[in-house]
Amino acid sequence: MELAEALPLGELAAAFAALPIFPLFDTAYFIVSVLYLKYEPGAMEMSRKSPFASWLCAMLHCFGSYILADLLLGEPPIGYFSNNSSVILATAVWYLIFFCPMNLFYKCVSFLPMKLIFVAMKEVVRVRKIAAGVHHAHHLYHHGWFIMMATGWVKGSGVALMSNFEQLLRGVWKPETNEILHMSFPTKASLYGTVLFTLQQTHWLPISEANLIFFFTMFMIVCKVFMTATHSHASPFAPVENFLCPVFFGSVSSGHTSHHHDHHHGASHEVSHPPPPLAKSKEELNEGTRKRKAKKAE
Repeated sequence: MELAEALPLGELAAAFAALPIFPLFDTAYFIVSVLYLKYEPGAMEMSRKSPFASWLCAMLHCFGSYILADLLLGEPPIGYFSNNSSVILATAVWYLIFFCPMNLFYKCVSFLPMKLIFVAMKEVVRVRKIAAGVHHAHHLYHHGWFIMMATGWVKGSGVALMSNFEQLLRGVWKPETNEILHMSFPTKASLYGTVLFTLQQTHWLPISEANLIFFFTMFMIVCKVFMTATHSHASPFAPVENFLCPVFFGSVSSGHTSHHHDHHHGASHEVSHPPPPLAKSKEELNEGTRKRKAKKAE
């Protein structure tokens, strides 16, 4: 109680929201982003064969959200690269993770306790980017709710949304991994978060921006750290989605399943009959005619 009185929640949230993210939190964000790139199949081989392509992929992992947001708002997509300090810092992280002697830097940052700290710090940056994206879009389109939500969403999950383009740079094409079709937890959380920040920005959600940043960041940190520590891919939203989605959007039609079953059943029934004899070729027919003529001549 004494601690709560000495440091009220509102002041804590305000101090947390005003916390600068460069360079400490940005460094953690770059480390985790480039680590995920290194985990991709063939990423190490690409870094040796084509370091420039590897660097481009790393920059997309670090700054893809800014590129997409600028494209949505009609601003230069490479505008963020004028921030020399951030680009140099991200480049240094990329070089150390891929080319540090004896892989020492990678071993240190991928050590699980250290990695969990970096993951938590990355979520601080993610939520701050969502809030900044919504605020920026609100400044340009004061009544454009959907523009605010789209901008905040790509600011929070732009790297995942650009994954197919990033795969092309690595010489891989996997359209079935489209992030829109199979949303990961960060993408879904960024979508739900940007809705909350849009409601707050338009004064439909009675909470201060600092408090929303604080509470949503704590939620993201707890979920992402737990999922990373347990190597889990299960979404915390799954129980709610499994309950609400069939109510509002319907479930998978049983008719489709039965039709699918009947189709396979019919196919198996047809296969049970012996296949019709194959039509003889012209050469076989001519050969048979010659044999019959020879037999008659005998």
